[in-house]
This record gives sequence, C-alpha cells and structure tokens, in this order.
Amino acid sequence: MANFCNGTVSVVIPCHNAEVWVRDAIHSALTQTEEVAEVIVVDDQSTDGSRGIIRSFGDKLHFLEGEWGNGNVARNQGLKQARTEWIQFLDADDLLQPNKIHSQLEQATNQAQVVIGPLITRHQKHGSAIRNSRTLPRPGEDLFEQWLRWEVCQTGAALWKTEALRSLGGWNEEFSCCQDNELTMRALQAGLIFQMVDGDAAIYRIWSEETVCRKNPRAVIRQRTLLMDEMMDWLERRGLKNAGHLEAASLAGFEMARSLAKLSISEASSYASDRKACGLFSMGGPAGPASFQWIVRVFGYANAERIAALLRRRKFKRSEP
Repeated sequence: MANFCNGTVSVVIPCHNAEVWVRDAIHSALTQTEEVAEVIVVDDQSTDGSRGIIRSFGDKLHFLEGEWGNGNVARNQGLKQARTEWIQFLDADDLLQPNKIHSQLEQATNQAQVVIGPLITRHQKHGSAIRNSRTLPRPGEDLFEQWLRWEVCQTGAALWKTEALRSLGGWNEEFSCCQDNELTMRALQAGLIFQMVDGDAAIYRIWSEETVCRKNPRAVIRQRTLLMDEMMDWLERRGLKNAGHLEAASLAGFEMARSLAKLSISEASSYASDRKACGLFSMGGPAGPASFQWIVRVFGYANAERIAALLRRRKFKRSEP
C-alpha cells in the first residue's frame, strides 16, 4: 500500500487498452496539488502495454486489475476503494490541467456536492493537437436546460462528493455510452447541489472515431434521445418543464437528426419526423444556418440534407492535394 498524503480527493482512472495515453493521464493526476490523497487506476482487461505503464508508477498509485468488461463497472470499483471526501474521475485518454482540482475545491461552498469546472475539448491527430475549444459552465442558468444541451456532463469536468455519489448508487453499469450524462441526470433529479466554477480545466481528447462513444454514433443518438425524453417526462410530471427546456430539447433533436444524416438521410428524415411529432424539433444553432433552413422550407428536410451532402463532397474534393 502506498504512503499517500492526507488529502481530500481520490482520482479514479479506468483504463482499457490506452497505452498511448494513460501515462499522461496518470501524470496529470499525480501532479495535482496536495489535495489529492490517492490515485486509483482500474485496468479492465488491457491486452496492450497499458498494465506495464501503470505498474511503472510503483507505489505512487493504487492499481486494481480485473475483468470488469465495462467502463462504469471499473469506475465503481474505484468508487468502492476511495477513502476521501471528494472523488475525481478521469478517463485514461484525458488530462487534468495542473490546478484543476485545487481551483474547484477552493471555490466550492460547504453545501456543494457536485462541482463542475471548465472543459477543454482537444482534437488531436497523430498525437498533436489540431484544435482546442474551451467551454465554461454558466452559473445562474437553469441546470436542467444546460443538461439538455449536454453541457454539464463530461466525466473529467466534475468533482463529486464521494458519499453523495455513493448515495446515487454510483455509475449505471448497464450503460455503454452517455454514461456521464445518465449519472448527471440522476444527480439533478435527486436534488444534489451543483456548483459551477471557473479555473483550470479538464481536457477531453478526441483522437479517434473508434473510441467507445464515437464508433457507434447511432447508439449514442438513440441513447441520448431516450435520456432526454426521460428528463422531459420527469420535468413535466413535477410541473417544472418550461420554454427553455423545450427549446433546448428541440434544438438537440435537430442537431441529432443532422448528425444521423451523415450516416443515412432516410434514417435522419424518419428521426426528424418522429421528433416533430413529439414537438421536439427546432432548426437553429450552429447546425442550422439560415441557408440550410431556407432549403428545408423550399425543398423539404431530406432534400436539404442531400444538398448538404453534395456540398460536403465538393468541399472535400477541393481540399484534396
């Protein structure tokens, strides 16, 4: 057993075949400030070099090896082991900026049970960053609306009170995608106290289309739709649903239809019709520029997507060397 300092935070890192990334993730956890008491790495049947890299850190961390078969099962193993007041989850291919945990704890009120900080989304290619975008949670804005926009959910951005998370039953082990969104939904519905802060960020690295939540976009769209419908039903039953929630869910329905159209225009058209029938489809936002909306009004949604696909192909051909 490692001799850890007397901090207040456990960092849990689930890992499966992440040899390219896991060293950096662990390093970013170990080099946080003195609030971090322990780093727990849970390896789930890695067959690459991940385990050797994890072992190379020696007694600087707790290393759990097993056959969990699911990222959420691995996270819950870490949750069971955590000995601290707060817990930070970090995916093995993501990072924490050096003062991420310190800045969140420094701003946390006594009542806070979930502290959400900024998120940097880093698109990478061949190991190098090609684009960074930084998003901030918005204090004072309706939390349910932010959730419907998928803005308060990313795993690394959150810092959880350990016992509050345990009271929810931890991570839902039935979910293979949208896991953090499902967990955050349950936390909001259970009335956990959220606090939004600025400061150092978690870094979410997008480096492949083969990661768990990117290799099957149809499954992600299906799961997100089910979760949003569940949330909207829950809000309505409690008399909480408002125009902001309706707008956020409707824009999300439109955005998901547009994403689906890149795979199948007929599926996207059917999905858009279903969302319209539910009153949850509204064109707008970055996915719905005025030109696209005009084409939809004149030629219909399916034809608008066909024209958009043609324009994308032409743009791609012009960009080829």
